[in-house]
Amino acid sequence: MSARSTLLKQWLDQQGYRDYHLRPASEDASFRSYLRLQTEQRSLIVMDAPPDKEPCDQFILVADKLRAAGLSAPEIIARNREQGFLILTDFGSSDYLSQLSPETEAELYRDALSALQSMQTRIEPDDLPPYDSALLQREMDLFHDWFLGKLMGILLGSEQQAVWQSIKRRLVENALAQPRVFVHRDYHSRNLMWLEQDNPGILDFQDAMNGPLTYDLVSLLRDCYIAWPPSRVEQLALDYYETARSNQLVDVEAAEFMRWFDLMGVQRHLKAIGIFSRLKIRDGKTGYLKDIPRTLQYVRQVSAAQTSMAELLDLLETLDLKQRVAALAAG
Repeated sequence: MSARSTLLKQWLDQQGYRDYHLRPASEDASFRSYLRLQTEQRSLIVMDAPPDKEPCDQFILVADKLRAAGLSAPEIIARNREQGFLILTDFGSSDYLSQLSPETEAELYRDALSALQSMQTRIEPDDLPPYDSALLQREMDLFHDWFLGKLMGILLGSEQQAVWQSIKRRLVENALAQPRVFVHRDYHSRNLMWLEQDNPGILDFQDAMNGPLTYDLVSLLRDCYIAWPPSRVEQLALDYYETARSNQLVDVEAAEFMRWFDLMGVQRHLKAIGIFSRLKIRDGKTGYLKDIPRTLQYVRQVSAAQTSMAELLDLLETLDLKQRVAALAAG
């Protein structure tokens, strides 16, 4: 039994849990882990967040914000901040990814977009960390360092580096031009749970920030784990724009909003590709490689449509990434 397991067992004993079963509940792309605690009476979730790597204070803060806004975030039943353990309500195992289909997507996205609207209009984000220029650039550097450099073995030349820096500046300017709202930062089909009442259950929110209006919207609609026809994505995004405008979250025209949305997606997807690469190289989690082609396709799709990203499309074509990534993902 590991030291963490021993600490957890001792704490559960102190909380009065004696006759129970523990099993993995989900995989997480971080140092956190989640266990399902099953007793005769109920099922609960134990979050194990090593305090030197993943302190749980921010999780507690954001969970309280979400629940105060009337949203379905897990209730914290017991907590041990010093050791990094929480006991949470269990939303089950039916995430959006397992439930989404052409027959269900309209209803599921209606609920998810309604919850997003509530997050952006009811939660005060000023006490959350700012999604600033430095962080936006560091996130995109994950693509450069972990995907291009470490995974693909590509070293950009001096001219290509200049292009890359120019692309990053444009994407940062786009993000900082948008209204600031509560940003979940990972609002997608694997972090939304289907619930019979008060759908959806919202998970993995501990990295929430004060940031750009379109960030969570593009995370949801251009999901790294499931793709929909571009026309459907555009329709849903424009519908959300109308809602945001009526709620006085935005006062630009629809074309400008969609440009924000498109370029915000490029920034997020570059980051995601870098994270998937790091998970494989640093953490030995190879399952995320299969999601890189879909995510890269989003970048290519937007770069082909938005003239400000033409240089990015040229760079991707020059590096011949599409074929190389497909082969990598296929194993």
